[in-house]
This record gives sequence, C-alpha cells and structure tokens, in this order.
Amino acid sequence: MGQTQTMSADGAPVFYETEEHHVENGTMLGFWLYLMSDCLVFAVLFAMYGVVGGNYAAGPGPKELFDLPLVAVNTSMLLLSSITYGFAMLEMVRGRKGAVLGWLAITGAFGAAFIGLELYEFHHLIHEGAGPQRSAFLSAFFTLVGTHGLHVTFGIIWLITLMVQVGKRGLTEANQRRLSCLSLFWHFLDVVWIGVFTFVYLMGALR
Repeated sequence: MGQTQTMSADGAPVFYETEEHHVENGTMLGFWLYLMSDCLVFAVLFAMYGVVGGNYAAGPGPKELFDLPLVAVNTSMLLLSSITYGFAMLEMVRGRKGAVLGWLAITGAFGAAFIGLELYEFHHLIHEGAGPQRSAFLSAFFTLVGTHGLHVTFGIIWLITLMVQVGKRGLTEANQRRLSCLSLFWHFLDVVWIGVFTFVYLMGALR
C-alpha cells in the first residue's frame, strides 16, 4: 500500500495513504450476508405460495394456465447463462479480458432471453384474464416469479455495468472481486429458479 509524507505547519511529518484500502474478504463476507437475507425473502415467498397456491377462487389452475414446454425453454436460458458466466470466471483467472467480456455478453443475452420469455408469459396470462387479481393462487404466482424476474433484471444491469468497468480498467483486483460477487448472485438466482420450476410449475401441473 502506498504512502506519501508531507510536513504540517509545525514541521511534524504527516502520512496519508495514496491507494484505496480494502479490508481483505470484507466485500465477500458482506455479500454472503446479503445473499442470506435474500434467501429469507424467497423463503417467505415460497411459503406464501405453499399456503395460498391452491386457492383458485373458482378460476383456472396451473394445469390450465402453465405452458410447460415454454417454461422448460426459459429454464434452459437461465441454466445456460450460468454456464457461460462460469466460462467468464475461468477466463478471468487466465487474465483474458476480451474472452471475459465475450462470455459476459453471451450471459447477458441468455438472461435477456429469460426475461423476455417471462414477460411474454405474464402478458399471455393477463390477456387470458388470469392476472394477479384473479385469485390468491395467481397473486402468489406473480409475486414469486416476478420477484425472481426483477432480481435477474438487476443482475443484467449489474453485468452491463461490470462490462463497462472491465472494458475501461481491465481485470483489476477490484473488478475481479466484483465479478466474483456477481457470480455468486447469478448462481443463486439459478438455484432459486430451479425451486420455482419444480415447486410452482411441475408440481402445479401435477395437481
């Protein structure tokens, strides 16, 4: 860490740091704490869906509403984005800036495709009269799936921001730390979606 010495008015030496000081592993610890709090948020949403997910208010249920082939395609988009982000992290370790940016761009494209298909599904359901106000089941469904979709959207914005930073400053220690945090976040969303796909879509279609 660099230091610079100057002299005060009374002639005493004054030292100050010229480089950013960052507590080792401080960012990662803080981010793990954030992920644990996010786990609680999704746990509450899953619990809410489990309680009211069978209340259809004489309206349509999962079998009538869910398009499982479309949801399967959407799931594959998110799973593939997780794989491509893993490739970006491998290239980061090798110090290949261009390859990192390329894999991050592919990851963002898969994430955008996931959001696009989810918005299409929401639009179709609302067009069919199955909006969130139709029943407790649909309110819980839109809340749970929509919250996950918002997380993916923020993840894409974060990813684009990091691409700009890496493009300008390269794979600095700070940027590598930020890429590692986003990696945790992205894989976390992947795991949550597997739970959504299984608990909401597959089990709902079997009801």
